[in-house]
Amino acid sequence: MDISCEKPIYRRVLLKLSGEAISGHGNGILDFDYIAEIAKVIRKSMDKGVQFGIIVGAGNIWRGRSGGEMDRVKADHMGMLATAINALAVQETFLRNGIDTRVMTAVPVGGFADYFNRDEAIRHLDEGRVVIFACGAGIPFVSTDTAGVVRAAEIGADVVLMAKNVDAIYTADPNKDPSAEKIEDITYKEILARGLAAMDSTATSFSMDNNIPIHVFGLNECENIYNVVMGAKMGTIVHN
Repeated sequence: MDISCEKPIYRRVLLKLSGEAISGHGNGILDFDYIAEIAKVIRKSMDKGVQFGIIVGAGNIWRGRSGGEMDRVKADHMGMLATAINALAVQETFLRNGIDTRVMTAVPVGGFADYFNRDEAIRHLDEGRVVIFACGAGIPFVSTDTAGVVRAAEIGADVVLMAKNVDAIYTADPNKDPSAEKIEDITYKEILARGLAAMDSTATSFSMDNNIPIHVFGLNECENIYNVVMGAKMGTIVHN
């Protein structure tokens, strides 16, 4: 992979890790060996001066829509708790790999993690820690995509890195439509107008209103995280 810069192009990032990603792409609930590989790449990026906030999804355990006919609010509460499980798993793996890490949750879960506080989160980042944000935004009907861009705005992240199980945004689902075309650069308005399923519309609108760039790329190789922060041309850039 060609790296266009010797120094990182981002100083502080918000990395979105899906539940599917930390499950080893669906091979189990959690793949600790794979999370350890992610940790090594993040350590390598931090050695270049990059600060990491991370928000985790919970698709490997539970999504609100998995509840079927059950009350959506309760189903989403379960999803928030599932992200806390994932966050603790990621934290433990990072700690074992020499990365000082804090978990901060959007709802109080005393005894397990710290309640989210913006100033404390920024302090941890400035002191060289990774901060993992769990429990989404702390309210139902809101995805971790939206929670991620909100946290990015709060901590002053330069970019939201969306590491997905597809390598970019496409004109259609490339797993279902062989004619789907890869998009390398697109605006938020175009995503909304074309109804592309790159992220939920609330996250897209919030990012547009707050001018938060998003870089979508594949996590088929953990090294892609490092490549992106070092300026590699890959995936899709979303901007105003």
